[in-house]
Formats: sequence, structure tokens, C-alpha cells
Amino acid sequence: MHLLALNPTDSVTEGFLPAAARLGLAVTLLTDQPEAHERAYGRQDHAFPALDIVPCDVRDFAEVISRIAADGRPRAVFTNSDHLQTQAALAAEYFGLPGKDWRAALRTKNKAELRRALAAAGPDAADPAWSSDPAWSSAPAWSSAPVWSAELATGQEPATLAGLDAPYPCVVKPREGVASEDVVLVADADELVRRCVEIRARRPGAALVVEEFLDGELRTLETLGDGRTLHVLGGFRTELSPPPHFIEERLHLLPAPPPQPHTDQVLAQLRALGVGFGVCHTEYVVQGDRARLIEVNYRAIGDQCDLVLAELLGIPLFEYILRTHLGEPLPDDLGARTDGRVRMEYVLADRAGRLASAPPASVTERDGVRLDYRPLRGVGEEHPLHRTNRDFLGVLRATGTDQGRIDAAVAQFLAAHRWEIV
Repeated sequence: MHLLALNPTDSVTEGFLPAAARLGLAVTLLTDQPEAHERAYGRQDHAFPALDIVPCDVRDFAEVISRIAADGRPRAVFTNSDHLQTQAALAAEYFGLPGKDWRAALRTKNKAELRRALAAAGPDAADPAWSSDPAWSSAPAWSSAPVWSAELATGQEPATLAGLDAPYPCVVKPREGVASEDVVLVADADELVRRCVEIRARRPGAALVVEEFLDGELRTLETLGDGRTLHVLGGFRTELSPPPHFIEERLHLLPAPPPQPHTDQVLAQLRALGVGFGVCHTEYVVQGDRARLIEVNYRAIGDQCDLVLAELLGIPLFEYILRTHLGEPLPDDLGARTDGRVRMEYVLADRAGRLASAPPASVTERDGVRLDYRPLRGVGEEHPLHRTNRDFLGVLRATGTDQGRIDAAVAQFLAAHRWEIV
């Protein structure tokens, strides 16, 4: 199997590579950061597959295809990187392998194109071929009101937005951005132009998207498909930092079955976008009986949520994902448990500086609650304040079957520990 990656991630290190080993796959890892992967995997005690780390400009699909072709016919091409889905899909198609539709990968990554595609599709555009899908209901339509959006393309000056008839407050973000980096709420036209200038200073020439601010409860929908069957794995309720920035502070797994009518509305929009192969992480806002998409990430959820989801569901999730890219059909019933509960708590830096003290990694279990704390920044490290998930100091994974006990255990852990930045 050929795996495309940028920087090392927990999803790959603790999820996909061990899964590949369990499937008996040898892995050729193509990356533009080979030294980082060699360092990361040298510290791991997970059972890894036979692994060959190969330098490659993985953002260039032509280079990816050329490098893979030099190895002979590949068995599968896969990536979990948000940035490399289109490249992996194009490579898979070139070699005649199972994979995502590269058009769907592109339109979900490009937030302006995503808005255009949904607006053009309308509420009745879901493919009727999916009607036999067990995740499908008889009323898949979504709200007919598209999310308002506008694009500041590469080469266009922020000043051109001064006269934009936007529904303030609105949100400005990089068109191909990730992890809420440079995503900010703006109150008026003057602030919109100023924020765009600031973002362009950090990202020269970057295309930006201005969108309607979607106020309401933020949720996710996690799906897995093989092009025939689309399974709903579950969903999370997400709590964010106060505006103007949008940093994830904690997530709670929503009880099964997934809430309606919102789940069916999200599924209908995914199908209209052409999303239905492999794993996908979708974020949406609940407004009454409407589900309004924020973004579609054609990959696993990340930030260790995928790892804990596999644990709670009690299924070989990462193997299932890889099997779809090997051309194997998913079972009609994944056999997932539905009684598990989880709270993901992210400890955030509130200022720039050096981390002077913080608790070490720990795993405890008491009263039916398992607490797994993992530091994400080492004591002594100094960082600026990013206002993104790069400000995470650590993550606490609290799992069990009783949400009240889980919340109490998290509160006790946070009260008993201190993170000091100087």
C-alpha cells in the first residue's frame, strides 16, 4: 500500500499503520517530511508494518504518480491528510484502483467550490441510487436556503470586499484551510478588510472565503462507505472557544441512534457532493430542524477522536477504512457497540510563552470511567499563541457508559492538575 502524508499524526501513527500491520500490508510512505516520520516512528511501541519512507513532493499529483509507478503496480493508494485527498484520488484513478472521486475530494477541500456545489444541487439533488442504503430515510431533503458565501480569489485585493453586501457578522477563512487556522468572526466591512489583510500577511496570495455565520449547536457526523453502503459511525457535539476565534475545547459523543432529521439532511448533502467512499468527518450546525454544513473533511476526524471512536464502537475501524481502498466491500452491519460515551477535553494555552509545568501522561480507571491524559506539548517548550488547535497543551480522553460520571471525573482531573505558562 502507498500512503501519502505530510507531517506525522496520531491517526496514522496509532491508527492506520498498526491496522496495515494487522492486515499484513507492506507500506510505502510518500512524504515531504521524511525525517519527521523517521523520528516519530522510532519512538513508538506499536506493531508497525514493513515500512519504507520515501521522499516525495506529495502535493504534486504528477510527482506522486511518477514515484508510485517507479515501484511497479500499487495495491492501494491512501491518505488521511486533509491536504492530499485530491492527489491520492487522482493517483488511485490513474492506476485503476478503488478510491474517492477526485472531483468530490476537490470540492470538499475547496470551501468556495463546496458552497457553489451545494447551492447548484439544491435540496432535492441526492442520488436516488442510494435509496436502498440502510442509513437513508424517506425524507433526505435539506433546507433550501444555501449558506451565503463569497470568495476572495488569489490576486484579488482585500479592499474589493469593502462594498460586499454580507450578512454581518460573518466568518472569513482560508479557502483550503484546516484546524480553524485564520478563521475569524468579523463584525463589519472595515473589520473584514482588515482581517483579510492580516491573513494575507501570514499567507501571501491565499484565496479566502467569506461566509454567513452559522449560530447554533455544532455537531459532527462521522461516516464510512465503500461506494455501495454508507454507514453512520456516530457524531459528536462540539464546544468552541468564545468568538471571534473557533477553537475546539471539548467534544461529547452523541448517543446512538444519530439525531434526526439532521443526520439524513447531512447525508443527503454529502451524496450531492459525491461523498460516499472511505471515511469522512463532517461539521454542521443545528438550527431548529435544519442541518447547515460548515465543512466537509474527507478523512477521519483526528485529534485522537478517531482513536477513541474505534475503541468505543468496538470495531476494527482503521482496518475497515483501509479495506475499502483495497476494494473490499464493507459488511452490511459493522457490529458496532452503541452504549459507549466519551468526552474529549482539550487543555488550551491562553497566552504565548514557555510551558513551565504540566502533568505527565497518565491512565487511570475508577467508577467505570477511564481517563487517558496525553501531553501534546513538552515542559520547557516555548510557543506563540496560535488561536488554533496548535494551542493544545494536552488532551484528556474520558470514556465509559455513564455521562454524568464521565463529566465528574473530568472536572476532578482538571481541578487536581495545573498547566503553567511563563
